[in-house]
Amino acid sequence: MKNWKVNSWRKYPVKHVPEYSDKKVLDQVLDKIKTFPPLVFAGETRHLKQQLSEVVDGKAFLLQGGDCAESFAEFNPDNIRDTFKVILQMSLVLTYSASLPVIKLGRIAGQFAKPRSAPTEKKGDLELPSYLGDNVNGIEFSEKARKHDPKRLFKAYSQSASTLNLLRAFSHGGFADLKKVHTWNLGYIKKSPQAKKFKDLEDKIADALAFMDACGINSEFNRRLKTVNFWTSHEALHLPFEESMTRVDSTTGEYHATSAHFVWIGDRTRQLDGGHVEYCRGIENPIGIKCGPTSKADEIVKICNLINPQNEKGKITLISRFGHDSVEKYLPKLIRGVKKEGVNVIWSCDPMHGNTIQSTTGYKTRRFNNVLKEVKDVFAVHQSEGSYAGGLHIEMTGQNVTECTGGAKNIQDQDLSSRYHTHCDPRLNADQALELAFLISDEIKKNSSYSKNAIQAAS
Repeated sequence: MKNWKVNSWRKYPVKHVPEYSDKKVLDQVLDKIKTFPPLVFAGETRHLKQQLSEVVDGKAFLLQGGDCAESFAEFNPDNIRDTFKVILQMSLVLTYSASLPVIKLGRIAGQFAKPRSAPTEKKGDLELPSYLGDNVNGIEFSEKARKHDPKRLFKAYSQSASTLNLLRAFSHGGFADLKKVHTWNLGYIKKSPQAKKFKDLEDKIADALAFMDACGINSEFNRRLKTVNFWTSHEALHLPFEESMTRVDSTTGEYHATSAHFVWIGDRTRQLDGGHVEYCRGIENPIGIKCGPTSKADEIVKICNLINPQNEKGKITLISRFGHDSVEKYLPKLIRGVKKEGVNVIWSCDPMHGNTIQSTTGYKTRRFNNVLKEVKDVFAVHQSEGSYAGGLHIEMTGQNVTECTGGAKNIQDQDLSSRYHTHCDPRLNADQALELAFLISDEIKKNSSYSKNAIQAAS
């Protein structure tokens, strides 16, 4: 990595990195964090990258989901468990329907910092710094809460470590055993329109497992039937913290971000000459790059080549976020430009961020039908361009929230206030997330078959 150092990003312009009034306290906090154990390990990130390389070839699918922004207030083992359950349910639907392995990647155990379009927020005559996420300041509108406090990074690290500890226990301690699939249902989902569909799927899986058991293939002898790999991700926005969590792998001498298995660069911070791209080009983790209406194909190709000069499969995931009415306008040109240069990428669809609107009741929300339309339009464009839509990136929760309207239960604008808990953007609840998985599973299967034929024809 020519001219790259763990702190070389500091020589470049950076956006959306918080300014702290007391640099001495910040440096003390970061120096202390440098002595903390890594949250994830180099071998894990290499394993994830190897799995992601299968997505590039159309042999697997990436499901990435979780909170818009984690908070200290909602930190609870039940909330972590319920989000884990929903991702397991969604991946099961997609695996069974599309006949593809699903890589499970959570927006969890580190997704705290959030960019804001305006540096300040005003209510009446009082103007204060914007809320930038719980690892920077508090959401309460007061001068004390909105002060940028570096010591919040300690709590963010601690919460991430505890979350990861619980997720590892769920993933490898028997909770994810396919024989226990009936326990993955959340209480309120049992009364939802998706309950019967998922029950039918459970029954089919139980029949398949019974047959395998009769053949001597069961979880006692095959750990893959009772464990899952569950990976973590967040936006690499707070670069001082990411720098303090970057470590050298003693077996290879390579640098890895040990704050998460996978990190991404946001649509607002992917400047080619910016600090976020500079930081990410030096770490070995898989990297996501958000792409929006302002993305130009040649710019995205240059960023990919800078971060992934060896064109390694599984290294780069392009996460498109256009809005339900703009996919056909922007995505084809982006696909053609990337394909023309032979850049190996995973194409993932984020149908959330381009579809945020203001409801009639004043709440930020997203229409379920708009989310669904963007996903379907993305699959259709990829099919027409002979490429593979290999991922879905959604903001969701296992809680029974009312933040996005529509879905089978038909949440209305007037329902939003009843259970609107997000610290940032509106999330799909578990019922809506599972419904989305059922509605797009056939599209994934068609897209996979089409892309495999296209790949074979090209080779």
